[in-house]
Amino acid sequence: MLNLGNEPLETDEGKRPLATAEETTAPPESATEKVTDAIIHGIRSGVFVPGQHLLEPDLTRRLGISRGSLREALKHLAAAGVVTLNHFRGAYISTLDRKSVLDLLDTLEPLARLAARLAAQNCDSAEKQQAMRDAAIAIEAASRSLNRARYLDERRRFYNIMVELGGNRELARVMPLSRTDLFRAQVETLQTEQQRQRHVAGYHRITKAIVEREPAAAERAVQKHFASTRQTMQELSAEAFSPSEH
Repeated sequence: MLNLGNEPLETDEGKRPLATAEETTAPPESATEKVTDAIIHGIRSGVFVPGQHLLEPDLTRRLGISRGSLREALKHLAAAGVVTLNHFRGAYISTLDRKSVLDLLDTLEPLARLAARLAAQNCDSAEKQQAMRDAAIAIEAASRSLNRARYLDERRRFYNIMVELGGNRELARVMPLSRTDLFRAQVETLQTEQQRQRHVAGYHRITKAIVEREPAAAERAVQKHFASTRQTMQELSAEAFSPSEH
């Protein structure tokens, strides 16, 4: 049974398995998960931006955790490349330079191509096909709304569903989606409308190939989508890759 809800699976750090519909209760959220979820969702919504200093008293008060638990969680986020820890500055949201973004895309693309191929091979029911269509439609609607948080949430949901359809749980653990959220949040407001539409169109091409159960076409669609994203990254000004001052 598919878990096709809106909750992100957040599995790129291996801290949570893919959910199933049979699960009726969720285990208590650990301090590390609480901090991770708060910061990742804060990045998507614009509460936190690249280069922003994270204030320990504010986070411990807001999340109801101890300073020791917060620091342990920040170490996990630093290992994932989402937070940077500096002996003098403390913790702040990481900023990716242009080369880091391109390197990240090079790392993510073969994993996304595999995810799309497996999804196409396994998209064998009307329920699964509709889940992919709905995910692509939701991304387009979020783009039209100009709501960055909604767009980034729907983008993550698209990948979650694609990976889940493919059935390879290791992909969910190794895909660097949280760091990808970071760079998308970093550049989202600086893209032109043409660049945004080009990005949205890529998800529709991937969806079409998956729904039509054409694995090779699904891989090609992902390849074209990533080529388009690289093009956008090269077109953006240096401002997109400079940390904000907070």
